[in-house]
Amino acid sequence: MEFFQGTLDSTSEIDEARIFDTTLRDGEQSPGTSFSYEDKREIAALLDEMGTHVIEAGFPVNSDAEFEAVRDIAASTSTTVCGLARVVEDDVEAALDSGVELVHVFVSTSDVQLQDSMHATREDALSRAVESVERVKEAGVECMFSPMDATRTDESFLIEVVEAVSEGGTDWINIPDTTGVATPGRFEDLVGTVLEHTDARVDVHTHDDFGLATANALSGYEAGAAQSQVSVNGIGERAGNAAYEEVVMALESLYDVDTGIDTTKITELSRLIEEKSSIAVPGNKPVVGANAFSHESGIHAAGVIENADTFEPGVMTPEMVGAERELVLGKHTGTHSVRERLTEAGYNPTDEEVRQVTRRVKDYGAEKRQVTLDVLERFADEVGVDRTRVEEVSV
Repeated sequence: MEFFQGTLDSTSEIDEARIFDTTLRDGEQSPGTSFSYEDKREIAALLDEMGTHVIEAGFPVNSDAEFEAVRDIAASTSTTVCGLARVVEDDVEAALDSGVELVHVFVSTSDVQLQDSMHATREDALSRAVESVERVKEAGVECMFSPMDATRTDESFLIEVVEAVSEGGTDWINIPDTTGVATPGRFEDLVGTVLEHTDARVDVHTHDDFGLATANALSGYEAGAAQSQVSVNGIGERAGNAAYEEVVMALESLYDVDTGIDTTKITELSRLIEEKSSIAVPGNKPVVGANAFSHESGIHAAGVIENADTFEPGVMTPEMVGAERELVLGKHTGTHSVRERLTEAGYNPTDEEVRQVTRRVKDYGAEKRQVTLDVLERFADEVGVDRTRVEEVSV
C-alpha cells in the first residue's frame, strides 16, 4: 500500500537500520526464564535464517554450558554472533575463546551504579573500559563498548568515556537506557551528542519500564544510530526490552526502510520464544498478539471485509508477519461478520436469518462466552439456515 498523506507522507528520517537481537542474553534474564542449550540453538537458527544482523548469544564466562552454547552458535550460524563481557580479564578472554565475531564489553558509568553496585571510581571504570577494548582489538575481533546506565550518567563523564574507548579502537558504542528512564526526544539528543564525540558506529539498547522502549529505539535511529538492540516479544530484565517485532515492522512499514529481515517469519519467531520462555504473549501485543489482526466490532469488521485498509494500518498486513486476519464473533459483532462466517462455513443465509443468528451471537458473547464455529453452526441450524450448498459440494 502507498503511504497515506499526512503522518506517513515523509519516510526519509532513517538511512540505515540494523537489528541486534539480545533475546538469548538480556531476554533470558527475564525472571524465571532459562533457555536450554537446545533452545538457544533452535532460536539462533531461526534468527539467523531471518537475516538478523547480530545475535547476542550469551555471556560466555557465566558457566561452561553458556560458553558451549555461545561457541556452537558462533560456529553454526552465518550471521555475526556476539558475546557479552564485563571489563574483567576473565570475561573478555572467555568471550574471545568462544569464537564470537563481536565482543560486547560493558561497565557502569552512572555514579549510583559505580558507588553502590560496582564499588568503583570513575577513574577505575574508565581505565578498565579502555583496557578491555584494547584487548579485544589486539585479538583482531570486532568490539562494542557499552557505558551501562548511560541515560543516568553525568554527560561530561559519558563523553570522556566515549572519547577514550573510541581512541582505544572500539568499532561500536552502544548507548543503553538501562533503567528505561529515557524519553524519545531526550534520547535522540543524547545519541546525537555521542555521535559528535566518536567515529565509532552507534547502536542503542532501550528498556520498557515506562513503555517507551520501541519509541526510544526508533528515536535513536532518527538521531543517526545504525543499530538497535531488541528482544523477541520484548522479554528481558524487569519490563523488558524494545521488541524485535515492533522495531522491525515500524522500520519496514512506517519508515519504509528495508532491514533485510524476513518479516514473514516474525509470528513463528514470536511463538517459539513464547514457548521456550514460558512468557505468554498478551492478546493486545502489537504485531504478534492474537488480537493484532482480529476484529469483533461490527463497524470495524464491516469495513475490513470491504477493504482491510479501513481499520488496519494498511502499511502492515498479517501476511507481512506470517499471521492471519480473523473476524471474531461476540457481543460487538455485526451482521457483516456473521454473514461472512456463515458463508465460509457453507451456509446460504437470507438477510433475516443473518439478523436472527447475529442476535444469538451477541447474547451469547455478552455472557463472556466464546462464539466458536461449532456454536455458530448450532445457531444457524436452530434458525434453519439453508446449507444445501455444502451437501452439493460434498457429493
